[in-house]
Formats: sequence, C-alpha cells, structure tokens
Amino acid sequence: MSAARAGLRPRQQVHRGTVRASAFWLDPALLGEAEARRRILAVWAPGLSVHAVAGGYLVELSAPRAVACEAAPGLPLTREDGLLSSAPLSPSERRHPSLQEGAVVLVLGGRAQVFSAGAMPRVEVSAWLDVSEWELRSPRTLGAPPPPVPVLEPVPPPSRERFGPGVPEPSVEARELLARMEGRRAPAAAEARRPGWWARLREKLFPDGTAARGAGGDALVRQGWLARLRAKFSHQGASARGGGESGRGRPGWLARLGAAFSGAGPRGPRQGPPSSGWGARLASMFRGPPREASPPRTPALPPGPRPWSRLSDWMMNNTLLGEWARQRKAEYVRRLVGMFEEGDLDEALRHAIPLGKELSEDAREALGLPSPREHLTLQTEARGAAGSVFAGGAGLYSALQQRYRDAFRRFEREGRIDEAAFVLAELLGAVEEAVSFLERHGRLKLAAELAEGRKLAPGLVVRQWFLARDVARAVAIARRSGAFGDAVARLERSNPPEARALRLLWAETLAEAGDFARAVQVVWPVAENRAPAREWLERGVASGGATGARLLAMWATAFADGLTAAGARVRELLDDDTPGRASERFVFGLALVEEPPSANRTALVVPTLRALLRDRAAGNARFTSDLSLIKRLLGDAPDGTLRADLPALADCLHPAWRDTHSRPRIDATVRASEAGTFTLHDAVVLPDGRLLYALGEAGARLVRADGRTVAHFDVPAFHLVPSIHGDRVLALARRGEVWRLSRLDLVTRRCSPWRDMTLTAWSPSYDGNVWFVASGTTVMMLDALAADCRALWRVPDLAREVSAIAADATHLSFIVGNQERWAYTLADGPTLRERSELPPEVSGPNCVLVSESVVPDGEVIVLGTEVPSPPEALTGKVNPVAFAPAWLPPVALRNRVPKTHDSEPLKAIFISQEWWLELLALSKEWQLQLTDRRGFLRAVLAFEGKDRPRVRLTDSVLLVFGEGGGGVWLDLESGEVRHLPVP
Repeated sequence: MSAARAGLRPRQQVHRGTVRASAFWLDPALLGEAEARRRILAVWAPGLSVHAVAGGYLVELSAPRAVACEAAPGLPLTREDGLLSSAPLSPSERRHPSLQEGAVVLVLGGRAQVFSAGAMPRVEVSAWLDVSEWELRSPRTLGAPPPPVPVLEPVPPPSRERFGPGVPEPSVEARELLARMEGRRAPAAAEARRPGWWARLREKLFPDGTAARGAGGDALVRQGWLARLRAKFSHQGASARGGGESGRGRPGWLARLGAAFSGAGPRGPRQGPPSSGWGARLASMFRGPPREASPPRTPALPPGPRPWSRLSDWMMNNTLLGEWARQRKAEYVRRLVGMFEEGDLDEALRHAIPLGKELSEDAREALGLPSPREHLTLQTEARGAAGSVFAGGAGLYSALQQRYRDAFRRFEREGRIDEAAFVLAELLGAVEEAVSFLERHGRLKLAAELAEGRKLAPGLVVRQWFLARDVARAVAIARRSGAFGDAVARLERSNPPEARALRLLWAETLAEAGDFARAVQVVWPVAENRAPAREWLERGVASGGATGARLLAMWATAFADGLTAAGARVRELLDDDTPGRASERFVFGLALVEEPPSANRTALVVPTLRALLRDRAAGNARFTSDLSLIKRLLGDAPDGTLRADLPALADCLHPAWRDTHSRPRIDATVRASEAGTFTLHDAVVLPDGRLLYALGEAGARLVRADGRTVAHFDVPAFHLVPSIHGDRVLALARRGEVWRLSRLDLVTRRCSPWRDMTLTAWSPSYDGNVWFVASGTTVMMLDALAADCRALWRVPDLAREVSAIAADATHLSFIVGNQERWAYTLADGPTLRERSELPPEVSGPNCVLVSESVVPDGEVIVLGTEVPSPPEALTGKVNPVAFAPAWLPPVALRNRVPKTHDSEPLKAIFISQEWWLELLALSKEWQLQLTDRRGFLRAVLAFEGKDRPRVRLTDSVLLVFGEGGGGVWLDLESGEVRHLPVP
C-alpha cells in the first residue's frame, strides 16, 4: 500500500442515490471481520478481485452494476476518467496533480486518500473458506449408464450333437494328449488315484499334515523326480534366486547343470569367461551359437527352444530312453497301419496321428503315446501349420497320409459325410478342401463355421456364410475385413446369382457409407443392378468436390436424359471461372474422356475444352499436365474448326506448392479482434470448400467460404468427426462421464441422435462405414451404419487407457498410456504388425503426456513432462521447461526428417504423413511453424491473445482457429491462405 497523499478535499464526501458502482470498500472496524467477509462472499462472481486498502477491503467488480447507495454492501466507488472514486469529483478536482490514471480515491474523514493500483496487495479469498471437513466424491449421472457395446463374436465350434448321438465324449487320455499338443495344462483326472505306500506312511507319521503343507496352509503334492527335473530346466534362471535378489555361495550341481542347459544362469562368485572343459562343450550343444545384443527398440527375435526341449532331444538321441521310446513308437505305428489295412476305420481314427500340424515344442515334449479317440469331433479352431506329431521321416508321413486318404474315400462312398470331413480337416489338415467337401454335400453352415474357425481367407469365409444364408454375418465380416471383392469373385466362378446379389449388397453398403463413386463403380458391370445407381450419382454430385465432378460427368453421359437432368449443374461448373473450382473442371474433363461415345458426351466436349483453355490462360493452379487431356478432347471434337484455329500449345505444368521449396514462405496473422458472437469449439473444411462449425450447445452450422449460412443442425456439438467423403459428420458432446453422439447428413441437411457412449479417444475422421474409438482400455471398430452402437472388432484389456488413435483405409495405430505404440494393417481385417515401447524419456513412472499426435501408419510424436511425486504436488500447470519430445518412426516405408529440439515455448506438435507443425507460446501471441517432411520451414502462423488455438491437420489442409471464431485455412496443395468467416 502506498502512503496516503494529502492536499485534496472533495466538496462531496459520498455518492448519493443510484450509481453504477465498479467497486465497494468495506471497513471491518465498522462492520466486524466476519460480516465484512460475509458481504464480500455474497457478491462474489467470476472475475471479482479483493485488495487490502486503508485497513479495509476494496472489492473490484468484473463489470459495473447499478446499486442504490443506501442499500450497497459497502462504500460504492465509480469509475470516472480512469479514476476509481468513492465520491463524485468535479472537473477541477479530477485535475488535481495527485491523481493519476488508474488511481483509487477513498474519501474518509473529509480527506481524499489516493492509492495507486499496483500498490494494493491482493487478498486470497479462498483462504476464508474452511473445506477441511468436506469429503470428495465422484459425481454420478442420474440416468442409467450406457449399455456395453456388443461385438461381433467368433462362431463357437460345433457341438458334439452336430455329429449324431452315437459319438461319445472323448476320453480323459485323449483330452490330456490334445492339451499337451496345444501347450495347455492337461485337465485333471476325473478319478482320484489311490495314495502310494510312501504317502500312506507320511500320513501315519504326520497325522496333522504338517509335512505336506506349506507356510500358507495349502496342501502340497510332491511331484515325481522327472517333473522336478523338468521344472529346473523349464525357465532360464529357475535355479537362481529371482527378482533382484542375489544368492550367496556357490550354486549346487543341479543349478549349475540347469544353467548349462538354459544358456544363462548362476556362475557363483567367480567372474570371467566360462571354462572350456567338457561341461562348457556340453552346454554349448544346447545353447547354440552365441547371441548378440540387439539395438534399442529393435523387435526381438523369435525365442528358440526351451532348455527342456533341448534336453529331451539329447535324451532321445543319446540314451536308452530314446531307443525304448522309438521301439514303442514303431510298434504303435505298426498297429495303427494294421487297423487301416484290416478296415477297422472306427478304431483306427481313434488312434490316428494328426498330420498337417506343426510340431510345436510342447508336442515334442509329449513323449507318451496318444490314447484312443472316443469322439470324432471336428475342431474348427486353428492350431498350427504343417508337420506331424511324431517325427518318423518322409516315408512314414506319406504312408499315413495315404491311409487317411483311403479312409476319406471310403467314408465318402458310404455317405458318412461328417467322418469324411473330420479326416480331411483334422487328420490331413486340408481345411479348405474340407470346406469345399462340406459345401458340395449341402453342409453349408458347418462349412462356414469351419472356414471362420480355422481362419481361412476372409473372402472365402464371407462366401461360405453367404451361401449358408446368414447374410448379416457375411456382410459384417466383409465390412470388417474389406473382403467384398474377393467374395464376389469367388462366387462368380460357381454361383453367379449369389454373386450378383452380394455385389448389390456391397454397392448398397458403400452408398450407405457415403462412398457413392465406388458404389456406382461396383454395381455398374451388372446391367440389371443399375437401377439404384442414378440416385447414388445424384447424391454424390450433391456432395461436391472432385468426386462430385467425376460423378457429374458420368450422370450427364450414361443416361439418355442425363444431359437434360444434369445440364444446369454442368453449366454452373464449366461457366465458373474461379480458381477454387479449377480442379473440379479438370477432373470433370478426365472423367468425360473416359466415358463411352454418346451424343451427350459429344455435346459436352467443346464446352469442357473451352473451360480448360480458359483456366490454362488464367494460370489457375494445376498440378498435373493438362496438355494430354486437351489433345484428347480436341480429337473428340465434333468438327475440326477448333483444332484448326487453336495455336500450338506448350506443356504447362504448375507444380504443387508443397513440392516447390523455391516459393516464398507463407506468413499470416490472426488478430485478437477477429471474434464473433459464438464460441467456436471445432471446425471442419469440406471437399467442396464449405465449412462446418461446432458451436457447442448452440449446435452446428454449415457455412460457405464467404460466411453465408447454408444449414443449421440443432444438436449439441463440441467435437466433429467428418467422413472422408464429405457428406456426413459425427457430432460429439460431453455429458458427464459419457459422450452424446449425433449424426449429421450434410446432403439432406438432417441430424439425428445416435447414442451415449464412454469414450477416451477416437480417430479424427472415418470412412462412413466404420469408426475406430477407444473406451478405457478397449479399442473398437464401431459399425457407423448400425442404428445402435455395435463393434465389428475390438482389442480389450490393454495395460492402460488409450490416449490417441488414428486410422485410414489401410492402417490403424494408437498409443497405450505413455508406454506403447500399437500399429495394425487393415487389409483382410485388423492385423497387429508392430508393438513398440515409447522412448524412455516419456515412459517413466512419473511422466505424463501433455501432447500426443499419431499418424495411421504408426508415426508418433509426443510431449512428456516429469511430474512431482506424489502426484498431489501437481497444482494444475506443469513446468514448461520440463517438456520433452519423443518420436517413433512409422511402420510403413516413408521418409521423415524429424525435429528433435525441445524448447521452453514448445507446447504441442502435430504431424501428418507430409507435415510437421509446432505450437509455440510466445510472450504476446501463439505461433505455429509448419515444416514439410524434408525439414523445410514452409509457413508461420501467428495468433494474438492468450487463448490457445486449436489445430486440425491433414495432408491437404491445415485449419487453425480460436474459440472466438478467428482462424486460418491453408490449402497445403496450392498454398492458398484464407481467413475463416467469423460465426
């Protein structure tokens, strides 16, 4: 507080009547401390501030308000000519030399006390509130939580009843063998064995069971010596102490032997190179060649055989146990072949050795003999690739294969279709042949279950379900895997009517997703299926953009009345001379020359040629040579007059702005004064140049580039997820712990609610068919066409919540917490291609990610910071100096020159396949620096004010905007900069 300044005695001491007060002064000595605080809290509002002045409290309001002086909570102060005064001052009094702009004048005891604004200490009002006894509770929604999202589950394997009542359950021995071959724990025996004499003796000596119980009181069963020996060799380092604990003294002989077979293990206190004696040579036989250390973040090589597998191979080749096992094996095979030769097929199949399966390590360890099968169940789940259970050489393999083929032919002749299919799929491993065999004999559903369960080609699976008349499942699997084309091609070779029906379903699915161009392309080869194509053409043209121009050319030429119906749209496009639609005219011309000859096509050649020549003369942006197109149109012109009058044309190629580093850098500034009446939460640029604004609870607004409103959608919209086809958008609005999803149709200009759903991350765009989202620790492929939410695919139970996700037509990638990057390819269904850890500088236990950006092909850039421990020390804003970027390269082959510097102003990084955008917080503005993938700085955008701008970056468009509505739209193909119309 400054010292009071004397010399000014105002003629009036206080305000009277009703005034517009900008502040109040309260005197605790007069009112009492408790009453003064109560009155301040009663008038509290956002933006209000309290200062200690003249032994009291000066309460500055966020905005002036009209009050009656006698009813005011304190002494009212009004603002006049930059002065805050508790009494009305005359013009001569306001010119007193002690008064400066921004000063506070309090008239107390007939004297004016003047205080400067910067010398008044601020009072922390929050300290007046005692919240020590408050209990924090998480809020709960009053409505019911959203139901779980159903998922397209795999079909369960066929039950035993599918193969007739005469097929009994498999024996315990058969289940144990199958479990050993698949690497699972063998099921417990149904009958308890009688305890041996040693167990009975222990029971007599220790009736309380202390010798057979551990420290926890659980009963322990002592394993045999072979099982205990196997346990010593099953895992590396099993004989040493686990974790970080180090043992003392020299390890025992069993531990040293286990270390020799495991390739790494305890060496005791002695250090240095291993001995070259017989023990080392013996160990080297099982360890194989030494392994080199792999570089950081390099995918690990597939693990080799475990120590027990190496030991079992050595025992089979160098001990009497191997000779005994080979004799028993040979005897078993002789009996098996005899069963086939005698025609006892039922008994032979119960003892048959499956062929066509890879000899896994767990199967190699199954040294016991297979027990007879009592149940010929066809297994629909895939278990491996080529190989055999017992290594008996090529001769034995061929002999058994021939016996199985003979059995299959006999079952087929006898009409025992199930047993024949069992031999094909289970014993011979010819799963695709088994599917074809079942289809040929009318077992269509079983064939489809077998094809899907054994993970055959998605196109074959779709074909089988379609033939089985389960159309919904066939279409769902085709949409998940993108296998429509393969399934149609397979059906056309054998079932043409079904192929035409599936082709029509394919086209309808594409049209429903907004991909009208592909829908027309799919349905057009079949003449009888072209009825809906005209409607799809019209809707595609209404979507605008380059795709709409291509469909417009097809609409005008493919139908007899097409030019009459589409003539107005064609004239509007060709007569428009603006540079923004030059690319549409170019695409229209390309589509026109590809159409078959017709009267309508001939009538459009000359107008199209004139429009392209006009664009060429005006220098409108063209990124591809148009000379070949012009020559083709000239060749199709109805007469030679235009060809004769047109001078020779040179090849005119205008390279794209993004490919030309010689063009000057783009600089643009968004002023703080560029603000509208609505808060802009999100914005999207559509292919035809229109924009869609998300205005929160005020809905969504579709506007032209000049700001004129086209349509308004009355649904809450805080985030937008556009379709890549530009005809529909998803609008998201948070409602507590859930998000309310709505659908916007930009062609028909209609909106409808979808459902409420818990979301933690989502892909910023979708293809109209499926949408990839994350809900907690689950990633899902949502069916965007379903009336209610359902998932066509999902990855549940991840280690942490997903923080960012991106997807396109070929790839899917997401970030799991601050730990991992998962990358998938989407061809034939999502398939995991790489799972990489994030760099250690952002994946530590006290690290949090403050910015994440991921590209569908797996490229990741994140900003992390180290937070204090415990986390309660974080007060809301992290130390900006601690921000550290971390980058992961893409899975696909693509070059990038990453910028790895970290600076204090750096707040976020956004990337696409072609671009790198950094957001910097400077002293008075925000700055965005755009660089291409080669590291060249191409554009610098500045945003005035304190509000952080929002970014939407793709390979073709950069859109940056603030909450006030001001923003910049940069076309990354042409380098054209436009300021957004303020909503």
